[in-house]
Amino acid sequence: MFDYILFDLDGTLTDPKEGITKSAQYALKAFDIEETNLDKLEPFIGPPLKDSFMEFYGFSIEQTQKAVEKYRERFVEKGIFENEIYPGIDRMLKNLHVRGKKLLIASSKPTELVEQILEHFGIREYFDYVVGSNMDGSRSKKEEVVAEALRQLGLEPRTKESAAMVGDRKFDVEGARAFGLTAIGVSFGYAQGNELEQAGADYIVDTVEALELLLCGEGSMKTE
Repeated sequence: MFDYILFDLDGTLTDPKEGITKSAQYALKAFDIEETNLDKLEPFIGPPLKDSFMEFYGFSIEQTQKAVEKYRERFVEKGIFENEIYPGIDRMLKNLHVRGKKLLIASSKPTELVEQILEHFGIREYFDYVVGSNMDGSRSKKEEVVAEALRQLGLEPRTKESAAMVGDRKFDVEGARAFGLTAIGVSFGYAQGNELEQAGADYIVDTVEALELLLCGEGSMKTE
């Protein structure tokens, strides 16, 4: 069904909860904000980091810059590998790669950190392109990331109907819809409530197995 498949990373291919939430906790502590319940920090998984500090804690631009620095201080040292690949993802990527699909990463996480994670889990070889944000915080909106991924692919508008974006948050769906891509949501990630349905996902799947079937053109989970 799809010749080009863009994947989000966090919450879609891997479960990064421990590393992200503990790093957010560490950053907040620098502002004397004690958050002992890591579940409350799950909303940090998905959106651009700077947006999360500003939206969830009302930080100013200056505070946000410091918070991001503190977050990365811990994340680069420990948090990046406090992460687990979802069971079945390796097999799915290998199968798609063998079938000749062009696979890309489109993540709001900085590209160099994404590269490290993919290498760590031994799945970098399956991706033709890896597109993330820049370390200075630019190109962190999912629409910007998707735009750059399509630019690198050299996709013409008429071919986008054969391209899909797979992700676990509304930001991934919005990024897909902004460019006419098929939006596939995975419910096993960190979507809040019915955000995938409300964002207008074309398909929503509950398991890695169902996702693989859909991407291979062997399954249909279209939303109403």
